[in-house]
Amino acid sequence: MTNLDTILQHIKNKHVYIQTHNFPDPDAIASAFGLQQLLKYKGISSSICHYGKIDSYSTNQMIACLGIEITNLDINSHTTTSDEIILVDSQKGNSNIKDLIGDEIICLDHHPVFEHIDYRFSDIRPDLGACASMVAEYFLENNIPIDRNTATALIYGIKIDTANLTRSVSPLDLEMFHMLYGISDIKLLESLDRATIKLSDLKSYANAINSIKVFGDISFANTGAGCPEPLIACISDFMLDLAEVNFSVVYSYKDEGVKLSVRSTKALYDSGEITKNALEGFGHGGGHPSMAGGFIPYTRDDNMDAMIPSILEMRFLKTISDRDISKKD
Repeated sequence: MTNLDTILQHIKNKHVYIQTHNFPDPDAIASAFGLQQLLKYKGISSSICHYGKIDSYSTNQMIACLGIEITNLDINSHTTTSDEIILVDSQKGNSNIKDLIGDEIICLDHHPVFEHIDYRFSDIRPDLGACASMVAEYFLENNIPIDRNTATALIYGIKIDTANLTRSVSPLDLEMFHMLYGISDIKLLESLDRATIKLSDLKSYANAINSIKVFGDISFANTGAGCPEPLIACISDFMLDLAEVNFSVVYSYKDEGVKLSVRSTKALYDSGEITKNALEGFGHGGGHPSMAGGFIPYTRDDNMDAMIPSILEMRFLKTISDRDISKKD
């Protein structure tokens, strides 16, 4: 039996909900869209859904150009306890996904296991650079044809999450990219690559540039309040491009706390491990060796806002220092 066969075996309803993480990126949306097409081919209807606003211009262009129907649960949420939910590019209990009423029966993800959950079935592969590669493999191993829009979505998801096959890329990512390339709409991919930054995003870049602090090869930068989550990640990638930086922490104040995006040269620093340890007891976070995220929940006030930069610097620098001392020992 293939993984898709097992997934189908565990679905009891005629309709399922496919939930991505909050503020979904192209990989999450592509993976959900690809899974939706697979289920449709097998006679099961589904709805793709998420919490949080999609602010990225290129992601919204991807959705519009490929005809992806996706529901914002902040606006329209009407699930019941009897509904079945498949989590894609996310895991139950993580800080980046809000609990939806219903039964999370299946989990498909490429992030490290957050906590043990008794799903009916899970396919979690932290070695993959993109969840879309996993979904693409389902098409291949079941001999299911891939239409042009689905192929374009999946290859775009792989491109974005692996930074054009330069970050956390696995042999399967490369194999699926090669398979999808000849089917995809290359002109659309080129247009999506060009449409990555809006004029309004420049203020967040300016805030981060003006606030950056570098300690050795470790940088910290504040984008300012209310920065969209995908943009925080983009700016963290941008900071890592500096010749002097091998570990980047970028953060933004939200109404409910602080959102962080962490990037690193994984040969030198494990972003996921360092972020998890640095935020333990203060917030929560984790992720891949080369990219991670975190969140610090608190009720905002001016005093706490002023303390956040020094707290983050102290916690991350101490975690990295302790790690380096431990390695020497």
